[in-house]
Amino acid sequence: MGNYRLTTLGTNTALLDLPFELPLAQWPRERLVFVPRGISRHVVRFVELSGEVFAIKEATDRYVLREHRLLRSLAEASVPVVEAYGTVTERVDHAGEELGALLVTRHLQFSQPYRALFTGRSLPHLRTRLLDGLAALFVQLHLAGFYWGDCSLSNTLFRRDAGALAAYLVDAETGEMHETLSPGQRDSDLQIATMNIAGELFDLQAAGLMSTDVDAAETALSLRPRYDSLWEELTSDLIVPSGENFRINAQLRRLNELGFDVSELAIKTVPDGLRVRFGTHVVEAGHHQRRLFELTGLRVQENQARALLGDLSRFRAKWESGTNQTIPEDLAARRWLDEKFYGTVGLVPPQLRVKLPDAELFHEISEHRWLLSEKNGQDVGRAAAVASYVGTVLADLPDTRVDLSQGPPTEEFAPIFD
Repeated sequence: MGNYRLTTLGTNTALLDLPFELPLAQWPRERLVFVPRGISRHVVRFVELSGEVFAIKEATDRYVLREHRLLRSLAEASVPVVEAYGTVTERVDHAGEELGALLVTRHLQFSQPYRALFTGRSLPHLRTRLLDGLAALFVQLHLAGFYWGDCSLSNTLFRRDAGALAAYLVDAETGEMHETLSPGQRDSDLQIATMNIAGELFDLQAAGLMSTDVDAAETALSLRPRYDSLWEELTSDLIVPSGENFRINAQLRRLNELGFDVSELAIKTVPDGLRVRFGTHVVEAGHHQRRLFELTGLRVQENQARALLGDLSRFRAKWESGTNQTIPEDLAARRWLDEKFYGTVGLVPPQLRVKLPDAELFHEISEHRWLLSEKNGQDVGRAAAVASYVGTVLADLPDTRVDLSQGPPTEEFAPIFD
């Protein structure tokens, strides 16, 4: 029997049944599950254990421990990354030969690699949403002091988020954590990302997944202005003229709308007013997520939370208008959750409901109902909207569930060139 050292942040003891004494590439196929993923320079396998799906990557002890530490640091800074679950180091096989270490991360449910987004029925304006999501991720990483060093679409996973795409960092092995990043470090990161993204878009064109009429280089270059615009809004000082302190609250609300909280303000008097610096080095994403969770217990993406809070607000206002009474927000939230939210997604056939998280389903059905009602000149009603959405949209969406059936090794599903 081989030897190893297993360290985890959870208590899934089924991990002990895995063949850690074998190189990852030699693990029996019956232990593996199929998960679409991006391209990796390392061997990666996925396993299902006691209802949980884990990604396992093989590298040296040094790289595995370092990447695990970086992923944990980014998660503590509320940056969207895959969850580092554990490490397996000091591995030795039956013959006493040393084996590479293993990094264990939780599979990000309902996520897709970028190539999968271009197959089947894709989102409208997919390239725009893809780069917007990546730019937002870059800003959050840089605010946390993280230099990625090898950003690419392949090192990122994407989740649908109320019409947008939320990006998550998957591969942190080339990254470096600093107190803050210099403009030169941020610029270098963006240059590397632009070159990598251009190459990946050319790859999509070669595979017939993206029109050759699209200028791949120009599309990749558009990452920079998206990043610069968001970075400027989050980090620039605000000059407040005398007597116009309301502008500070207005900017705080704007940052909240972008999904960020500010924990610190630095205010300095200047001629005829104030210079306000927001504590963006400790800005944390998830303002709307936390508010929705407090009211409903739902854990969703940031844009989804913003959309659901808006729907809840309209539900409450309509209730108050009908009763001519003030309805407490928590009471309205409980009734909205039962009658509106679960009442809607509960109409979706179970075999199709699993394609998307409930929050995304609710948002897309609401948007579909609005479009149908506009077309028909009257409200079509919830049941008709759900039936239409299921038949014309949801049925054609790719299934993001993990395939628990036995299949070939993961690499065979992620060719660099077709």
